[in-house]
Amino acid sequence: MMEKLNFVKNGVLRLPPGFRFHPTDEELVVQYLRRKVLSWPLPASIIPEVDVCKADPWDLPGDLEQERYFFSTREAKYPNGNRSNRATLSGYWKATGIDKQIVSCSGNQVVGMKKTLVFYRGKPPQGTRTDWIMHEYRLVTADTCNAPHKKNQTQNHLVAVENWVLCRIFLKKRSGATKREDDGLQCCNEKGVGKARRKSPVFYEFLSKERTDLNLAPASSSSCSSGITQVSNDNADDHEESSSSNSFPYFRRKP
Repeated sequence: MMEKLNFVKNGVLRLPPGFRFHPTDEELVVQYLRRKVLSWPLPASIIPEVDVCKADPWDLPGDLEQERYFFSTREAKYPNGNRSNRATLSGYWKATGIDKQIVSCSGNQVVGMKKTLVFYRGKPPQGTRTDWIMHEYRLVTADTCNAPHKKNQTQNHLVAVENWVLCRIFLKKRSGATKREDDGLQCCNEKGVGKARRKSPVFYEFLSKERTDLNLAPASSSSCSSGITQVSNDNADDHEESSSSNSFPYFRRKP
């Protein structure tokens, strides 16, 4: 019989060593959420019931480094509206993109929908985006209405379809290169870029009419060398070698 195995203890998923819970979208909707709504036995008691909006994502039970799954109910934001209240203690969940249809492998039947949400700190619309992501799965009403159920459960079943959702919450991992680039850009914006833009280039030293003021010594081969160009020693042609910087005018050696 199903639901013999219970891996949830005190609201936290506890799997034996070596076991991982990596269900597909279809399995989450058909084998867990649908059975939960219809009060059918589950494959295993592995997903706890938690109101995900009563706490911030980092305070929800489970390992923060792993994906966490919860059965949850949606609370209406307004008494007569369909929008859900997704505010938490420190912020709110905001939907992003369009909802994705979950199609069964056999029959190409739409069995559910998946909504992607991002957690923001603060209050809307001035919240700060974080790397916390939530996938909210919900059933398609038409699919569950055709399932067999007791007569006295019809009304309760329809309410359950609208309220019950299955949530997958995880912290988006950023690559080290991306993080270093972001940190570097932020550092440049704060320290270097603003000053560099306010600083006027000193071109008057290079454009001086007096030849004695022009430093025509060969430029260094370093990538940090100045923009002074090197003068060619070849008298046959009056062209000069251009430096690594194209922002300075060319100089021609007078005969």
